[in-house]
Amino acid sequence: MSERDIINNRTNRNAFVHLPPLVRLEHICKVFGKVRANNDITLDIRPGMIKALLGENGAGKSTLMSILSGRFMQTSGTIYVDGTATRFDSPRDAINAGIGMVYQHFMLVESMTVAQNVLLGQEKGFIISPKAMEAEVTKLAERYGLPIDPSARVSELSMGEKQRVEILKLLYRDSRVLILDEPTAVLTPTETEQLFEAMWRMADQGKSIVFISHKLKEVLAVADEIAILRRGEIVDEFHESDVPNETVLANRMVGRDVVLAIEAEPVKPGSVVLDIANLSGDGMESLSLTLRKGEVIAIAGVAGNGQKELVEVVCGLRKPVSGRVEILGLDWNKFYPRPPRKGKSLAYIPEDRQGLATCKYLDLVDNFLLTTRHSFTSGPFLNRKEAAETTVKIIDEFNVQPGHIEGTARSLSGGNLQKLVIGREFFRQPDIIVAENPTQGLDISATEEVWQRLLEARNRAGILLITSELNEALQLADYIAVMYRGRFMDVFHKSDAAKVESIGLMMAGVTAA
Repeated sequence: MSERDIINNRTNRNAFVHLPPLVRLEHICKVFGKVRANNDITLDIRPGMIKALLGENGAGKSTLMSILSGRFMQTSGTIYVDGTATRFDSPRDAINAGIGMVYQHFMLVESMTVAQNVLLGQEKGFIISPKAMEAEVTKLAERYGLPIDPSARVSELSMGEKQRVEILKLLYRDSRVLILDEPTAVLTPTETEQLFEAMWRMADQGKSIVFISHKLKEVLAVADEIAILRRGEIVDEFHESDVPNETVLANRMVGRDVVLAIEAEPVKPGSVVLDIANLSGDGMESLSLTLRKGEVIAIAGVAGNGQKELVEVVCGLRKPVSGRVEILGLDWNKFYPRPPRKGKSLAYIPEDRQGLATCKYLDLVDNFLLTTRHSFTSGPFLNRKEAAETTVKIIDEFNVQPGHIEGTARSLSGGNLQKLVIGREFFRQPDIIVAENPTQGLDISATEEVWQRLLEARNRAGILLITSELNEALQLADYIAVMYRGRFMDVFHKSDAAKVESIGLMMAGVTAA
């Protein structure tokens, strides 16, 4: 049964169609200094329905939902809950009204366990048994088909697993309105299906769900209603029965014709930039891989199967336990801990763009300088004026919105922050690029642009692409390496149709025939 068949067979779906809205946003405006993030938005959120919000990065989706969840206060306009005008001065007020949100950037306590994070602030008594907490979270996770080890520390989890904890936090609160901001960005296809099933079950119970996503296929599969934002305003609303096709949605979202496909013309391979032989330890088992200039090798696999450890070794965040790792012709111990500042270099685009890639309280110039400062120094002196001018150029070239260099990283939407990071790393003209889910959270237009830039970068670099999107791997990569439990099930050219067809099996640990 397809996802659309499942949603059409939801038992209680028709019972909610004509009910009045649980929440109504009326003439909502939000201004940040000179930037108008939301402009005169009116939107109904009805019980038992899944409403998708579509829009480019910076279109105002997350800002609007941050207002509804109490994180921001609207500049003007009114929020009605159950028909009554309501004021949210904090997220706690929204939670008390039955409204909760999972943000793109995780809000977890890294040193605490999964169970402690899920129950944080929700404890029912003064003395809490850890085993009871873990049992309660296990029961909740099993109920919604989102299994996770409740005793694991959050710091040890993959990005996909951390996202699952955020979702469980929301489910535990039993909110009437659940706002999910790009919840599938770090989920595998199987995990995404599990989330959709949980969303449908919650909708059948009369809950309202707001689903913010850039993935049009997912929106078409799961949404009852779709609202499209562009430049802070609602430009279209559709009911599920009236939804146009994917192409029309993409064009309305961006305001121009967009086709998310790209012709990856082959580039003649050059010198070896990364050579890994029998890398083992820290959960990895006999990994061997050779990457040359002009090549893109994609690492595919379910989150938590060794991709994180492999990336950390290549990028100098983790020392290899055994085996050989050569980067740009140098042994790992000679390349790190002080990689070359000029000439041969490695650029890392991490998936954790707010925690690892940037400092959220620094302005955009200082964030640009995090990895490029050596290009603007003469002895002990930093030419900040030149750095600021270059930052402006990068912001313009990569369409980072809003383009105010004095703003902090935390003021950018997730997709715009990612574009700043990519622009910064490409400015360095590296010989090897490690790109970890580089288009996570990006809209269709920005994804198209990043794909094109990655392919252009092959002319001077080798690219190690870690992605949870199989379509991205097939569009960009020359070779695909499938990881399962710390080892490569196979490494093959994407022209091998039989092996491409077996990627799903290999991700589950089944060797292709």
